[in-house]
Amino acid sequence: MSRSTSVPKETIKWEDGKEYPVIKVEVSSASHPFFTGKKMFVDTAGRVEKFQKKYGKK
Repeated sequence: MSRSTSVPKETIKWEDGKEYPVIKVEVSSASHPFFTGKKMFVDTAGRVEKFQKKYGKK
């Protein structure tokens, strides 16, 4: 279950007997960055330093 701004075209009957909206998303090993090796490098050290500079003890 998730919140989305997309309008679902399908519903599915769940184990609890209620119907829920379904949004199908195509993710495969060919398209997902983890499998393709095209993962974006995130500069975590720079983010930590920026956070500490902004909110750290003075």
